[in-house]
Amino acid sequence: MCQLLGLNSSLPAALGPFFDVFAERGGRTDEHKDGWGIAFHSGKRCRLFTDHRAAIDSPLAARIRRRPLRARNILAHIRKATQGRIALENSHPFARRLWDQTWSFAHNGDLKGFAPAPSLYRPQGDTDSEAAFCHLLSQLARRFPHGAPAPAVLRAAMAEVAAEIATHGTFNFILSNGEALFAHCSTNLHYRLDAGKAIVATQPVDDTSGWVAFAPGELKAFGRGTLRG
Repeated sequence: MCQLLGLNSSLPAALGPFFDVFAERGGRTDEHKDGWGIAFHSGKRCRLFTDHRAAIDSPLAARIRRRPLRARNILAHIRKATQGRIALENSHPFARRLWDQTWSFAHNGDLKGFAPAPSLYRPQGDTDSEAAFCHLLSQLARRFPHGAPAPAVLRAAMAEVAAEIATHGTFNFILSNGEALFAHCSTNLHYRLDAGKAIVATQPVDDTSGWVAFAPGELKAFGRGTLRG
């Protein structure tokens, strides 16, 4: 399956060597060679870069490794395809607008028989991942049509929809609106807090201690480099 890497920071920061290790897993040290992508959130602005090529073969990935961008929230993904073609439109992260915010999303897993009815958001590609993202945002938009609710209410609603989607299979994901980073675990996800930064990864991206494994079914929120719930 795919792998995830996320950063939530109190100040704009770069993934640095974490991204180097992660990118190497995209075809050299691991098998995730069916595309990659990264999203950088700065307030309401989101810069999204995706490629259908393996991270180790991508000039775009090489450029970002040489000149890392800084942001308060960063989402990265390397893909091992289980559903959908190897194509640019199927490379994560995906992005949509909700409540005057740009949300980005990346998924690790495989959802069987997941075919939600068309709603406010519709996939552009043919992956189960983008279908799940569109369904999740559509449900949030339907529940809160007048704008974003309080953080605790939003997290509870997100956890409820994520649990429903997870009945179809493995649903590990990271999601950000530029203010917070949300992470949901079905099977395998870890986080570490360090000096105003929260790092979330499918597998730890360094050998230091302090990595904490999520429990299956957990959805956590991170803000300004701290665990918010």
